[in-house]
Formats: sequence, C-alpha cells, structure tokens
Amino acid sequence: MKLKSVLLLLLLTVSYISTAQIASEDILFKVDETPVYASEFVRVYNKNLDLVKDESQKDVDAYLQLFINYKLKLAEAKSLKLDEKGAYRRELKSYRNQLSQNYLTDNTVTEELVEEAYKRTKTEVRARHILVRLDENASPKDTLAAYMEIVKLRNRLISEGFDKVKKDVHDGKSIFAEDLGYFSAFKMVYSFENAAYKTQVGDVSQPFRTRFGYHVVQVLDKRPARGTVKVAHIMVAKNKEGDTISNPEARINDIYKKLNQGESFESLAKQFSEDLSSANKGGELAPFSKGQLSSNEFEEEAFNLVLVGDVSKPFKTNFGWHIVKLLDRKPVPEFADMKSELEEKVKLDSRSKRINESRIHDLKKRYNISDDQPALSYFVKILNKKYYERTWELPSKFTADKTLLTIGSKTLTYKDFGNFIEKRQAMFSEKFSLNKIVEINYETFLDLELKAYQEAHLEEENPEFAEIIGEYRDGLLLFDLMENEIWNAGQKDTVAVQNYYEAHRENYFWNKRIDAIVGASVTRKDIKKVAKLLKKNVPLEDIKAKLNVKDEIHVMFTTGVLEENNQSLPADFEYKKGLSDIYEFNDGYIVAKVNNILPKTLKSFDEAKGSVISDFQANKEDLWLQDLHAKYTVSINESVLTKIRNQINNQ
Repeated sequence: MKLKSVLLLLLLTVSYISTAQIASEDILFKVDETPVYASEFVRVYNKNLDLVKDESQKDVDAYLQLFINYKLKLAEAKSLKLDEKGAYRRELKSYRNQLSQNYLTDNTVTEELVEEAYKRTKTEVRARHILVRLDENASPKDTLAAYMEIVKLRNRLISEGFDKVKKDVHDGKSIFAEDLGYFSAFKMVYSFENAAYKTQVGDVSQPFRTRFGYHVVQVLDKRPARGTVKVAHIMVAKNKEGDTISNPEARINDIYKKLNQGESFESLAKQFSEDLSSANKGGELAPFSKGQLSSNEFEEEAFNLVLVGDVSKPFKTNFGWHIVKLLDRKPVPEFADMKSELEEKVKLDSRSKRINESRIHDLKKRYNISDDQPALSYFVKILNKKYYERTWELPSKFTADKTLLTIGSKTLTYKDFGNFIEKRQAMFSEKFSLNKIVEINYETFLDLELKAYQEAHLEEENPEFAEIIGEYRDGLLLFDLMENEIWNAGQKDTVAVQNYYEAHRENYFWNKRIDAIVGASVTRKDIKKVAKLLKKNVPLEDIKAKLNVKDEIHVMFTTGVLEENNQSLPADFEYKKGLSDIYEFNDGYIVAKVNNILPKTLKSFDEAKGSVISDFQANKEDLWLQDLHAKYTVSINESVLTKIRNQINNQ
C-alpha cells in the first residue's frame, strides 16, 4: 500500500509538472520587440492539430516555423498600416457584430425553444384562419372592437362553416379568411404557430393576437413531416461555349427512353451522367431535406417520388437536365443533426422576443439594475401636449447632469435619457398617455444601453469570444496583406508571370487526347452493328437513324475531343487511330472510332495561364518570406520552447 501511494503521488506530480509548466507570462519568441506568448502558440497548435494533413506540420518545431512566418506577415501588415484602412475596420466591425450575437443570448431559453421547434418540425399542420386586422399600437377602443369582431366570427365559423363565413366577410383588407395548406415550424409567426400546434384537429382556437391583428385558427389535419429523401440522378449539363456534345435535352430524352426499355439506371448513370461526383456511384447522392439543395426544382421532383424505385421524367434545372430515382425516404433527422440549424432559425424568428426578455432580465441582475426607477415621475412632469405635436424640447432648467443609472463602469445621466425621449416624438400619438410614453421609452432605452454595454465589453467578459475575434482580426489583416503583396501581383504583373512560364514551361502540358466517336450500348449485338457501320464511315446521324428506331434508344454516342481517362472510356482503352476493339464497360459495351490522336504536348502560355499564375504566386511568397526574415529580428526563448515540447509530447 505504501508503494502504491508513493507511485500515485509520483504520477500526480509528473502530471502536474507536464500540465503546469507553461505560464501565462512565458514569452516563446519576439518579433523585434513584440512578444508572442507560449500560451497562444500552444492553443493554436492544439486547435489546428486535427486539421493538419501534412504530418510534418504536427512536429512542434516545424509548426513553430509556420507560426513565425504568420507573425512576420502580421508585423509587416501593421508596418504598412493596413489595420488603419477604412475597409478593414468596417469588415472587422461587421464580423464582430455578427459573431457577438452567438454570445449575447440566453442559452437556456434558446435551448427550450430549439427543442420545441424540433418537435414541431416533425409534424405538418393543415389549417385555415380568420384574421381581423389591427394595428400593433391601436387604441384600447379599436382593440376591443377587433376582439369582439373575432369572437363573433369564431362563433359563426363553428356554426356556419368556413366557406360560408369566407364568402360573407373576406375582403383582403380588414378581414381575411384563408386556407393556409400544410405548414410546420418557422413558416408562421410564433404566436400563430403556437395556436395551430396547440389546437386539436377539427377544433377552432380561441382568439389570439399577432402583430397583424386578432386570429382564430381551425386545424384540419396533422401529419408527419416528409423528412429526407435519398436519390440517384443522371445529369446532362447545359451546354457551355464550344461544346461538341449533342443537345442536352435530346440526350436526356434518349437516356429516358433507354430506361423505359428496361436498362439499368445505375449503369446509365455511370456511362452518361455528367455529375462526375456521383456518376461512378450510379448517380447516388447523399440524403437531403427540403430546402437543403440550391435547386428547388430538383427537390420538388425528388420529394414527389412516392415509392422506392420510382423514376421521374426528365426535368430541367439551372444546372442542366436530370432524371431522378428514389432510393430511400427517411423521417425528420435526429435532434442532434438539426440542432445548429434550428438554433439559427430560432434567433431570427419571432421567438427571439422571448430570448430577448430573458437576456434583459439576466443583464439587469448582472449589472445590478433595479426594476424601480424613481426618476420616471420627473420625466412625466416635464412632458406636455407639445410632445404629440413633435415640437417638445427639454426645458431650460432641466436637471441634465444628475445620474439616472449606472451599468458597469458606464454612468447614464438624465440628459442621456432626455435626449432619447426628445428624438422619439414621431413614434407616439395622443392615444398614448404621457406616463405610457415615458414607460415605453425607458424600457427601450434601458434595453439598448444594457445590450450596448454588454457587447462593447464582450472581450472582457468572454475569453472565448476574445480569442475568436483576435484570430479573425489577424486573419483579415493577413488576407489584405497577401492580396496586396502576392495575389494581385499574379494578376497584374503580366511580364513577370510570362517570364516565369518561360523559365518553367516544361511543367505545363496537355495529357494525351483523342478526337473520337464513342458508341455505348447495353448489348454486344448492337455495339457490333455500330462497329461495322463506323468501319464503313457511315455518318453518325445515319447510324443513329438505323439503330435507334421506333422511338427506342439502343445506342448512345459521345463525340468530340476526349482526354485520357474520360468517363466514357474504360481504363484499359488503347489509344490508337482507327476503329477500336469492343470493350465491356459499366455493365454494357463500347466501341470507338478514333479520328485523331493528340499526343502529350506543352501548353501555350494562354492555355496554362491559371496554373502559371498560381505557381508564380507561390514562388513569390517564398522569396517574400525570405525578405521578411531579413527585415525583422526573431529571437526564440529556447527554455520556453523546451517546456512546450515537453507539454505537447506528454498530452
């Protein structure tokens, strides 16, 4: 037992030494006199470790050189004062504002709303409603009148039926009676969605209010949501300038005819689909849900397929022509798979009001802000009827410098709130009492000030946010530097790029290509006929007319200049002029008539320009980095580096 205790103590001691050896003030190296701390290097190294594909970059010393280069570039960017440019400051501010939203909400309330939204995403509701329009700031008299009207219409809906009520009252202006069809979460404002999901099928809800007015909703049906589908597709891309392939619409219709003749969808996809990312898998795509793809037409066709194995007719999208086959259909994904998407939707939806209320409550508690504000009575006294006329001004004896409230280190005075009230006169009419005007203004003023203070001090209050902003700040600066020093040079310095090409032209060449006619068929018999006709130099259109008869497609052709390893040709295809052998390929057969062989040749400058510019930029960056190492002094603290090596090796 004593030995075990000693060994355990020794183990804990070693563990403590290996994790505590890097101190926050340890400086790993300096660029001139600017320190770079060991803690930053270790954090960045660990963060990027799983992203690094080059094993050499996982070596601490190799990664250190990359990190030093990174810091040298940042030093150069600041030396050039790129961080003072207006465009840089605006973009950084925009990103900070966007990122901060993820750190300024009440996560507990957000999670509750996300879970609720997920449950509703799994169910579609079919409903219709009656709406009595009402302004959000309507007077009590108008509000009561609208409420009484919707109560009356609800009773009529129940007793007379929706169609009768719609015929009598729907005018599309003040009263609406509409069939809404099926919908799920996020399709309606939150209060309407709540009423619809909480009302039983066949029932009519009690009256409820949204920003549009008073509603009642009648729920007709509830059904499971459509979830996700998995499909395979055959695509013929729309023609690009200079294409020698036949008309895309005609080609997809020919493929469709072959499908109806009983040929395999998967085989046809392998042979003819121009979506190269899926063709070799028989056209199979990853599962997707509604709204996930960039083509609504494609989604509609896919979701309209009912049974596994069903195949669509040819249809057109922005990408070209398609035929889709249903492989699988699944319900709504698991919560974990949808959580991040739902979180974003919740923050943008009218649900955000609940999130905001929770946030303000927490900020009041954090900054010790009382719900009581004695000063409001003073502001009620100094208001008068001129406020409704939009001519009110702060009185000459106004108590401007008196403290209204304190948020953290910021003091807000009577003048701050007085100016706020004065600027908002246009927002209120006589239907608001002076008390209500002051109350509404103070709630808005306090909300804005609390949020502004929290956001302005977010780096101090949230270390994670500070790290992300720091990384983006440096990354944005680095992008501007690289654009100025490297990337623009590749685009603008045409003489230097041309000279680089001349010095390295042997690196740029075309692979072997053929100018050919390739025929493909599912049967050897038909492909033998093609071979005989090609050998006799029968024109291609005549071959098609002879073999593809009675509106049936037995053979398909690919023509034009094809590079080595083209998907229409088998891997063992022999590149020689004349008629090829018949090859068994992709569950079918092919034969090719090679009109010409284009050997491997050097590319001209214009043909290789894209690759040349990329290589020129890489070379220029290497030379530029050598200059930066000469310009700035980098002094490494070897003892701290040793600590880092030990810590990382013991992780």
